[in-house]
Amino acid sequence: MELLMVFKIKISFFVILALILCAACCVACGESSLRGARQTTPRPAFSMAGLSQTEAAADDAEIRRSLDELAEIERSGAWIQGMALAESTMRENAGDFAGAVAAAYKELAWAYGKGLIQKADIEQGLSNLLAPKEPADVNMSEAVTACASAILAFTGGRWDEASAGLSPLFDEFEEPDGFGRWMILVCALENDRENRRAAAAYKAIRARYVQFPEYWYRGARAFSGLIAAEYAENCINSSPQGPFAAECRSKLAVFTGLKIEDGVSIKTKTEIETIISQSLNSGNPQLLDSLLPLISLPDNPYTVYTVGALKALTSVRQYRDYFNEQAAASKGRLAERLSYICRG
Repeated sequence: MELLMVFKIKISFFVILALILCAACCVACGESSLRGARQTTPRPAFSMAGLSQTEAAADDAEIRRSLDELAEIERSGAWIQGMALAESTMRENAGDFAGAVAAAYKELAWAYGKGLIQKADIEQGLSNLLAPKEPADVNMSEAVTACASAILAFTGGRWDEASAGLSPLFDEFEEPDGFGRWMILVCALENDRENRRAAAAYKAIRARYVQFPEYWYRGARAFSGLIAAEYAENCINSSPQGPFAAECRSKLAVFTGLKIEDGVSIKTKTEIETIISQSLNSGNPQLLDSLLPLISLPDNPYTVYTVGALKALTSVRQYRDYFNEQAAASKGRLAERLSYICRG
């Protein structure tokens, strides 16, 4: 029992750290999605002591059903901050200690991908799981230690080490699109971009990770051609200001025949449409300023799309005046494109 309590204390600490970091994200961004997460604050660890086998089996079955329901919510494309913390607590209560650590990491990885926390925050949380603070800590669960060590290797880009640590924990027992399996597939693709089996498996699990920026980012790195461009666009759309967006913009620039440095001006079609909609809804043409660097680039699909979309706005006088003013103040390719737009 003492050993079990050590496991519970350690995992709960990591979940609490995730809650604190994600709560800070919500305060900073004015979000309210943590209201659901507050209900998942770790409660005292579940223990089989004092329960009959029938009661214990019923409780375990209920936890499994709840985990299945969470998985289905994710596969439907929904994600609410705090869901992975709820999963972590459930797995802890079911005795799946490695799964509890992985789920807590999933919550933090999601927040990092959205640009809400720093990578150092995640690594510090993982390191705290490995740093004994009292004599009893020497009996920490091998599963917890192994999982935390493997995830630290994963965040550090040590793919062979990460794969070797994660595979025994999740390869045989994890659901095909589970988070542990996702990490294993990332390791495989980072090590070998020609691994067709891993690539096929990676593409097959996209429904569960449609809102997860790093899923798209890793795919953009691993694949090529139109598929890589699609993954790069989805990564940007899921988190335009996140830590993976800049590299994905550069990939889109290269894919369309531009220079890597032109990526800073690239915007996806979704971003272009969003900016134009915001401008129209507010009646403020100046909100289109952020599109000017894009339309000054050499010919590429994103610039052509933007020019066509802006040209349609010239039927509104204030927008026509805006484009005329910008054209008069510009030079070179940008002036030419703006003049073309002004002609309606």
